[in-house]
Amino acid sequence: MTDIVDKAPTPVPPEQIKAIPVRHYGRWVAGAAVIAILVLIGIAFSNADINYGIIPDYITDGTILSGAWHTLYISVLAMLLGLVLGVILAVMRMSSNPVTSTVAWFYVWFFRGTPVLVQLLIWYNLALVFPILNLGFYKDEMNQVMTPFLAALLGLGLNEAAYMSEIVRAGIQSVDEGQTEASHALGMTQSKTLRRVILPQAMRVIVPPTGNEFINMLKTSSLAYVVQFNELIKRAQDISSTSLAVVEMYFVASIWYLMLTSVFSVGQYYLERRYARGSSRSLPPTPLQRLRKNLRLFGSFRRPEVTR
Repeated sequence: MTDIVDKAPTPVPPEQIKAIPVRHYGRWVAGAAVIAILVLIGIAFSNADINYGIIPDYITDGTILSGAWHTLYISVLAMLLGLVLGVILAVMRMSSNPVTSTVAWFYVWFFRGTPVLVQLLIWYNLALVFPILNLGFYKDEMNQVMTPFLAALLGLGLNEAAYMSEIVRAGIQSVDEGQTEASHALGMTQSKTLRRVILPQAMRVIVPPTGNEFINMLKTSSLAYVVQFNELIKRAQDISSTSLAVVEMYFVASIWYLMLTSVFSVGQYYLERRYARGSSRSLPPTPLQRLRKNLRLFGSFRRPEVTR
């Protein structure tokens, strides 16, 4: 008798799953609408009564270059003044002394509550209040002392100090109080604790808004033209008054502001990336890495899906 051996059927391997991405037609429609709007705006500007041909010639004009340098110069100095005074005001605001904390609060309240343009004009016309500046060891007419540069520096720097004080105060308060208690337990003084323990840790919170404030300062410095300071807008207006190319000169100034803010935006990004090393497990991608990633995803208006 022949033994019949039942053989188990050979399992058929499953077919490979083929993932079909979901089509997002709404994204194509939205993209086409945005492109159409941009084309219409471009057509409107191309048909405008603007001589675009002279704009490249004035980008590197000596007068414009001088204005760009003065814009950068006053922005850096005003930001330094605002940063130093902002740190002092933040410490005063957090002090247990009611006099210093009240003075710091009033300073922030006043300078944040009044327009920068008004503050610039007040400094420029300070001779109406103090005709003579008498410091004992120095005496001169206020009109000779309060130059356009000094009025712009004080108007921009003192106003910036009010905002920087709040940024620094928020950064200091973000550090755990246990750090201060541990420092005091080691015998460190209050000022030494602030310099070596609190401020280094608070920089992670202080740096991003400080970078934004400096970029904003580059543009706010354009208000200094009202006090006759030779920054970029003032120089562009000087050229337009003789060439009658008013809008063209504003385009030239805008291009320079875009270049300056773009350069410092890149620097701000890498500075923030550096201070994020101690708090993030993985650093954010650099602009070049982000560009490469977007180029790989460009052309497919869908989210990348993970296939398991």
